[in-house]
Amino acid sequence: LPSNNLKWLSNLSSLKYLSLEGVDLSNTGVSLVIAFNKFPSLLELHLPACQIKSLPISLGNVNFTSLLILDMSYNDLKFPLPEWFFHLTSLRKLDLSGNFLGGPVPREFQSLKSLEALDLSFNDLSGRIPKIFGNFCNLKTLNLANNQFEGGIQELLGGFSSCPNSELESLDLSSNNLKSQLPASVGMLHNLKYLNLYNNDMSGSIPKSLGQLSELVHLDLSFNSWEGFLTEAHFTNLTRLKYFSLGKVFPRPTLPIPLIFNVSYEWVPPFKLHKINIGNCKVGPAFGAWLQSQTELVFVKLDTTGISDSIPEDWFLKLSSQVEYLDLSSNQIHGKLPLQLKLPNALLLDLGHNQFDGPIPLWSGDNVVRFKLETNSFSGTIPLNFDQKFPKLEFLYLAENHLHGTIPPSICNMKHLYTLSLRNNNLSGEFPKALSLLPDIMVVDVAYNSLSGNLPSSMGDSGSLFMLKMNNNNFEGEIPFSLQTCTSLRNIDLGNNRFTGEIPPWIGSTAFLVSTLILRSNFLSGHIPQQLCNLGYLHILDLAHNSFSGTIPKCLNNLTSLRIFNNSFYILYLAYDQQTSVMRGRELQLNTSLAYVKSIDLSSNRFQGEIPQEICSLVLLNSLNLSMNQFSGNIPSKIGKLSQLDTLDLSLNHLSGQIPQSLSSLTFLSNLNLSYNNLSGEIPLGNQLQALPDSSIYEGNPFLCGFPLSTKCSEDGNSTPKDPKDNDNEDGNEKFWFYVSMALGFIVGFWSVFGTLIVKKSWRYAYFRWFDNIKDKATLFLRRLVCQE
Repeated sequence: LPSNNLKWLSNLSSLKYLSLEGVDLSNTGVSLVIAFNKFPSLLELHLPACQIKSLPISLGNVNFTSLLILDMSYNDLKFPLPEWFFHLTSLRKLDLSGNFLGGPVPREFQSLKSLEALDLSFNDLSGRIPKIFGNFCNLKTLNLANNQFEGGIQELLGGFSSCPNSELESLDLSSNNLKSQLPASVGMLHNLKYLNLYNNDMSGSIPKSLGQLSELVHLDLSFNSWEGFLTEAHFTNLTRLKYFSLGKVFPRPTLPIPLIFNVSYEWVPPFKLHKINIGNCKVGPAFGAWLQSQTELVFVKLDTTGISDSIPEDWFLKLSSQVEYLDLSSNQIHGKLPLQLKLPNALLLDLGHNQFDGPIPLWSGDNVVRFKLETNSFSGTIPLNFDQKFPKLEFLYLAENHLHGTIPPSICNMKHLYTLSLRNNNLSGEFPKALSLLPDIMVVDVAYNSLSGNLPSSMGDSGSLFMLKMNNNNFEGEIPFSLQTCTSLRNIDLGNNRFTGEIPPWIGSTAFLVSTLILRSNFLSGHIPQQLCNLGYLHILDLAHNSFSGTIPKCLNNLTSLRIFNNSFYILYLAYDQQTSVMRGRELQLNTSLAYVKSIDLSSNRFQGEIPQEICSLVLLNSLNLSMNQFSGNIPSKIGKLSQLDTLDLSLNHLSGQIPQSLSSLTFLSNLNLSYNNLSGEIPLGNQLQALPDSSIYEGNPFLCGFPLSTKCSEDGNSTPKDPKDNDNEDGNEKFWFYVSMALGFIVGFWSVFGTLIVKKSWRYAYFRWFDNIKDKATLFLRRLVCQE
């Protein structure tokens, strides 16, 4: 709502409260503030999200000094603020969050000592947190979250503790760059109800003085680098605590030991939590009494906590009636789950990456949208009435279990399904046509099963597919043309099946956002279509082990993602967390870091012609495998431009000429194979090639010379030729010594046996006695055969 005229405000001289939230004041902000100076009675002024870029430099006499509340959040303000701004000494609440305030906090803020609430969050403030805020003895709420503050908070807490009766109730310092330890003086803030230190780099042990904060309701210490132990003393007086969050920092060398709960099994804490969020901390191995006593939980997240116990049945049943979010993933929890359970309020259930066994539990939850049981030991079939138990399910993860049977119709009836992950089970039968028609399906992962038959001709008709992973099955026929409607398709993996036909032309035309294309180990043929060159996001191309022919298109240098680093591209991988890539001859399961893998594998096909120089412009490639084809000509002279190459395999082709000197500039190269070509000349020296002393990477090239081969180079850089007479002499010598060795072997073998029998009388008798026994047994066996006939 734009405002170009504010004259209507000029007569409201008795105005005490004004809110223009969301009004576009980008052109009238300065004149508006000048108008406010005529309102001596104004107590509250709310101008959030008004696109105000600046304030008037001077107002003369400031007449609205009685202002108590000023909210100018989410505008475009920057430092410095005008001098008159800090004359508003009556302010009780100031909100400047979500602006562009940068640099250190100005000292002028110390004049605002009447403040009870100060919010400077979501700015770009830096430096140390100034002590002046701690001197505001009336301050109840301080929010400095999402800035760039550094250092510790010792001075800030020291200021608060110097106040006779600090009234601070809420302190939010989350998402900064704070380091150092949490001072023990935090225990002096006796009125503190909300403490948030989430997402900093604080370290050291957590002080036991936290247990003195008897008013504390919300405590978030997660995403820091704490170490040491948490004991009963840390929670002694936290009788009001309802929210507790801790841990979830990815392992780093700077963390000597993880944070460990060192409490007795029988300990019962003084609080009843509503939300608990603990990750990457050692809580287990058992479900202690302190956890079992938390029966009012509605939010439970205990992932990667080292619990290797079975779930206490009574505790689990109590939670089921109220829990909304349940995540016990990535532990070693074992046993069988209750087959029947009602979860009327649950939205998310994640028990993945544990050791549960038995059949899939048939729970019921009308509001459940995400159900994850992957990477366990569940067996049996997928329940037939899944759709009736979870009518609103959007994400179903049953991957990496021991499920068998077919994909039931109950899955196909889930009209709200976005993601289906059945990877790595023992499922068989055909892929259901009804499943391909789900209106919102985005991710289908049925890889590593025994599914067979043709894919439905309706596959992708909904147009919503984002990721299609059907690799390592027994699918056959052609890749469905109907997938051309999936214009948002990013990842295609149909490898290790029996697909026939050619690469469909819609890949690169209608589906031009494809970033991963894996068709390896099928029966596909034809040429690489020119349309593939339109895939600007493509960073993994794997066509290995097929019957493709023709040449490599020169237009592959249009694959932008292999030439130019674009960090914004990697958000495409947030939708799903795992993918298979083949590098160095091995299949690797990769997580979201797959976005940084850049690979082309065309090995084991019938490609021919020269390797185009244009491929050298794909400077971000990590792996290039063109082995086992019919490529000829020279290795591209600019191969050294591929500075990120870790793996290069050009073996088993018909390449000729010298190895380019630029190859020695590949400093990251750790896997090289140029064997069985027609290469000649001296192997380049220097840099990484010196660290690859294995001569087998060059074998099958008889005219190569130099390190690490034993063949020395002549002065002109070629391998030193041998005299044919030398070869004849060598052949004659080899034959002579071959016959000599045969004669000696016969003599030694003969006399080692028969010589011993002649000399050793007892051995001679034993030998002939054994021979006579064998003869008698053979004669008896033949007689029995004759009698039976």
